[in-house]
Amino acid sequence: MGLFKGFWSKGVGVDLGTANTLIYVEGHGVVLREPSVIAIDSNTNLPIAVGEEARAMIGRTPQGVRASRPLRDGVIAELNDATFMLNEFMKRVSQQETMLRNPEIVIAVPAGITSVEKIAIKQVAENAKASRIFMPEEPMCAAIGADLPVTEPTGSMIVDIGGGTTEVAVLSLSGIVVNESIRIAGDELNDAIRIYLRKVHSLDVGEKTAEELKFRLGSAWKTEVNDKFNVRGLNLINGLPRTVTVSRGEVREAIAEPLRHIVSAVKRTLEKTPPELAADIFNRGIVIVGGGALLQGLDELISSETEVPVFLADDPLSCVVIGTGKLLTDPAYSRVRDLCEYRK
Repeated sequence: MGLFKGFWSKGVGVDLGTANTLIYVEGHGVVLREPSVIAIDSNTNLPIAVGEEARAMIGRTPQGVRASRPLRDGVIAELNDATFMLNEFMKRVSQQETMLRNPEIVIAVPAGITSVEKIAIKQVAENAKASRIFMPEEPMCAAIGADLPVTEPTGSMIVDIGGGTTEVAVLSLSGIVVNESIRIAGDELNDAIRIYLRKVHSLDVGEKTAEELKFRLGSAWKTEVNDKFNVRGLNLINGLPRTVTVSRGEVREAIAEPLRHIVSAVKRTLEKTPPELAADIFNRGIVIVGGGALLQGLDELISSETEVPVFLADDPLSCVVIGTGKLLTDPAYSRVRDLCEYRK
């Protein structure tokens, strides 16, 4: 049986994100971290690849094969594809499909999720043979994963910037006091870069190229070095391949508008926070997590706009899934766990 002996009796935590899916197995920690992408054979409607292998196919598939991201804005856009994808991931981490026998599954969901979207996620978990389903809100999981004192009578503020949503929340006494969820995050930064390149350079690039440019040159705060990167795409004027040199300053200009919306969400949440909790946050600071939190200078931008210290979590990419794991195993979070069990 090996590493996953007794796996069916253990809980599973899932961060089913727009950009990446992470899975936590009780007793073993984070065992899977893959892009939330699936490639489907259109003729048989069966998956041929998931995760990193499927991501490499985006924009390069032949007829009869489609590579897609079944989640958009933090929620399920394609139910069948999402079900296939999660099932494949669960098989991968268990090594033997029979070992996934009715686990308890904790799936983090956006705070602004609708009842219809919640039912879709529940169905995905049921299709993965879950015996019990828990749906804690992502900000709570992120805060728990970042080791914030969410069970204590003190204010903690978390900003989770993922691929599809940005979740901002103030937490105290095992609950969310104030929160705001906006569907502007990493994907919108990529789209803003693509729009900028089309408008300014008449260059059309794919999603992966825009994301690479964001990783290489993206920044939210002015830097001393204005390094550059050569980007290859299609010339919109004549339809031929073309290479353009783009600077860090240009990328910062391109993503300024979506970043403004993210900062505004943080400010609105602070404005709605009760005075006593606001004082705690001003003393202890704001913690940022998620892939978007890695954007260079984002902490400085938020701190400058809010006049509150901002800190990057130790492992920003894993905070949500680590939080789901702690909900499964740590008695300190039993109240949170009980409140988020999905019941009809």
